Amino acid sequence: MSELEAELRKAVRGEVGFDVTSRALTTMDASNYRRVPLGVVAPHDADDVAAVLEVCRDHMVPVVARGGGTSIAGQATGTGIVLDFTRHMNGLVSLDPDTRTAVVQPGLVLDRLQEAAAPHGLRFGPDPSTHSRCTLGGMIGNNSCGSHSVAWGTTADSVRELDVVSGRGERLRLGQDWAGAPQGLREVVDGELARLRTGFPELPRRISGYALDALLPENGADVARSFCGSEGTLGIVTEAVVRLVEAPRARALAVLGYGDEGAAAEAAAGLLPFGPLTVEGMAADLVPSTELLPRGGAWLFVETGGETEAEAHARAEAIVRAADVVGSTVVTDPGGQRALWRIREDASGTATRMPDGSEAWPGWEDCAVPPQRLGAYLRDFRALLTAHGLRGTPYGHFGDGCIHVRIDFDLLSGPGVAAFRRFSEELAEVVVAHGGSLSGEHGDGQARAELLPKMYGHDMVRLFERAKGVWDPDDLLNPGMLVRPAPLDANLRFSVLPREPVDVAFGYPADGGDFSAAVRRCVGVAKCRTTSAAGPAVMCPSFRATGEEEHSTRGRARLLHEMLAGELVTDGWRSTEVRDALDLCLACKGCRSDCPVEVDMATYKAEFLHHHYEGRRRPAAHHSMGRLPQWLRLVARTRTAQLVNALAAVPPFAWAAKRLGGIAPERDIPRLAARTFSRWWERREKAPVGTGGDLVLLWPDTFTEHLSPSVGQAAVRVLEAAGLRVALPPTVRWRTPSGGGEGVTVAMDPVSLLRGRERVCCGLTYVSTGQLDRARAVLRRTLDLMEPVLGTAAPVVVLEPSCAAALRSDLPELLHDDPRARRLADRVLTFAEALERHAPDWTPPHVERPVVGQTHCHQHAVLGDAPDRRLREAAGLAGELSGGCCGLAGNFGFEKGHYEVSVACAEEQVLPAVRGAGEGAVVLADGFSCRTQLEQLAGVRGRHLAEVLAEGVEASG
Repeated sequence: MSELEAELRKAVRGEVGFDVTSRALTTMDASNYRRVPLGVVAPHDADDVAAVLEVCRDHMVPVVARGGGTSIAGQATGTGIVLDFTRHMNGLVSLDPDTRTAVVQPGLVLDRLQEAAAPHGLRFGPDPSTHSRCTLGGMIGNNSCGSHSVAWGTTADSVRELDVVSGRGERLRLGQDWAGAPQGLREVVDGELARLRTGFPELPRRISGYALDALLPENGADVARSFCGSEGTLGIVTEAVVRLVEAPRARALAVLGYGDEGAAAEAAAGLLPFGPLTVEGMAADLVPSTELLPRGGAWLFVETGGETEAEAHARAEAIVRAADVVGSTVVTDPGGQRALWRIREDASGTATRMPDGSEAWPGWEDCAVPPQRLGAYLRDFRALLTAHGLRGTPYGHFGDGCIHVRIDFDLLSGPGVAAFRRFSEELAEVVVAHGGSLSGEHGDGQARAELLPKMYGHDMVRLFERAKGVWDPDDLLNPGMLVRPAPLDANLRFSVLPREPVDVAFGYPADGGDFSAAVRRCVGVAKCRTTSAAGPAVMCPSFRATGEEEHSTRGRARLLHEMLAGELVTDGWRSTEVRDALDLCLACKGCRSDCPVEVDMATYKAEFLHHHYEGRRRPAAHHSMGRLPQWLRLVARTRTAQLVNALAAVPPFAWAAKRLGGIAPERDIPRLAARTFSRWWERREKAPVGTGGDLVLLWPDTFTEHLSPSVGQAAVRVLEAAGLRVALPPTVRWRTPSGGGEGVTVAMDPVSLLRGRERVCCGLTYVSTGQLDRARAVLRRTLDLMEPVLGTAAPVVVLEPSCAAALRSDLPELLHDDPRARRLADRVLTFAEALERHAPDWTPPHVERPVVGQTHCHQHAVLGDAPDRRLREAAGLAGELSGGCCGLAGNFGFEKGHYEVSVACAEEQVLPAVRGAGEGAVVLADGFSCRTQLEQLAGVRGRHLAEVLAEGVEASG
């Protein structure tokens, strides 16, 4: 243990982490920059903060304050000690509705403050798109704004008082009339009054530099306001008194369509006299689907408020009438508004990919100009992009003249980095020429501080340095930011990654086959760090269960990044730090859909486990559950299901089996079906059906085949009732299919006949445990079996969502060299999709019952559930299914050591929904894992949608 670490552990009550994982998790924020800290401290209180500063001052080690780590400009990274306020100093101390103030700690997430203020009709005005994970301390440090700043201003407008520890350890209470000012600050200001009165541009989003003009006597000598936006370079906030504003009782959202972003930008300033709450802009390039939007190539999102819905709607309609638009819509429904706002909020992530899939990066993320100059500025900005051969799609706070943009800089090569610098220097001059600020929201950090002389001149920058010297004479706090900055092209996080593609098993088609590019997808916006799953969202259940960055999608991506870099994590694929972080990944695939840049941690986990255990002994659970299809096939062949069930019911045998298999002792071993689905199929009395219906192949997945054959039987009944002809996949491999029609007659290979009958398999259990060589072998055998089917028009209907997702996504990515894989993946349909596409005229039975339950996480992430919703609605199954993850997630919840996290995930949404269900409600759970979790934790029998409809078919038949 180093001397510094030992002294910190002795001095503070909070956690001190000098281990590889703690450091790796904080090397980056949401910017292009990377610095490796010496250690991380999670202080318990202000005394801990003061103690850390004292120890670090003695050792001349810098200190960086960090909140949610979503900073765009690099100011939440450092080489010394990082203070993590999210773990302990994250509380709402008090809230006074009468004075409309709240006392908050720096690690409090903004949404938690909003939730506490809402019952009183109040809210905190600024609301960045990262509101679900950004912290109040970070917002104060950056002087954050958000979409409602046209109505309620910046964070500085909402701060009353600040408790701060200065670089020299002074406890200061900052406020107006020089309250809390460190000794010497007033003298610096009094000697520069003329410069301070003339040296700052007048615009609503001027965030760059220090706000020393707030210390002018005519501005109330407001030390707290001046401190906002100082990016942790002047002092450490330990508590804040913030102002709340009255929230409108009702809101309406007018979405205005324009021909292009230039027209939208020109129109934005003209809407301000109407008193809107927001005037946000974005172009079509950032919108995955325009289904919810009016006609246009760019849009303004203009929100209005009122005492009643009618009043808010009338104000929105007035704006529509005054605006020269090509299309418009006004939405008053809160759910509809949330869906539209989600499009805008996700732009911070979707902007990191160009329409062709190439990468784009921050760096010039939030320049601001006077709103009346925005149209002209955007034209010059576009011209500069073209001159440099760059691309970017602006979006953001058009009403405040502040745009966000990610640009396709080449930050991986020397010439590309040099071009990044040239562009940055020229763009700074364009911004200044329009009377703007280099930063309009996210701060200067390392990205822009070097260029502040272009905006303020050298004399003003020297004044900034003098102010910094008063607050922090030892340059202890976040050095290299704002004054005496590091070069904007130094410390780039991409420079440490390997230049040659890493040898991997998956194809990573969206990343050019490059695992490093896949890992680079995570830009750190931290949507995975939300503490509650909103609506149908899934990502990231393990973080919500543990609250630990290590168990978030971003945290795992950071560790993989450091593994590839090889500086902190030095043992590559053998890394125990990466393994431990991935251990609690449920492989729910929620990040594949909910992450704005579609990070697919389930795939990365399978890839890592494949390499980590290559040539080494695997955990017992990989053999017991990873090879589950093999064991269940063996039981079926030997007709020993009843014997296995009997033994599993005897406690000593069950205990021994679970111990040998690496299964959590709290779990019950699921019962096997006495007769498999395939045996039922072979022996059932075939009902005569018409010959005109489409042929569909029903996939006998492992769970339906051996554990829930009733689901398969129900599906057959419903599909046939809908007029479809049902067949099962072939069970014998061949070399040459006969004919080209819809039949499945084949010319059999004698060698295959000697092997006996085989079964198709999606390889899910092998993939989830990282046994990718075996998964490939299983999938190639499956493709051999399915080859004649691939020459027909028959779709493949898969009842188990996780198996359908594996076939649709994992199969073509794992066997990217086999064209048959894509052909099979493209014909995989869910139960509801098959009915909608191949029996469009069929009317399902009217069940007319309420439903509760959970949408399977793989269905949400990979398959989509719109056809299921329509099918439920047509059958009279009323009610919304919950989001999140059930927590069992295949083998995850059964593995030893995962039980508590598994239960915590279930308790988040699905168990409360089921417990609160009314009498007669149907509990829907299409996944075997979901049904098992409900049965074992709540004693409730969940049912597949096919089972519910089959009962309706029989009752109406």
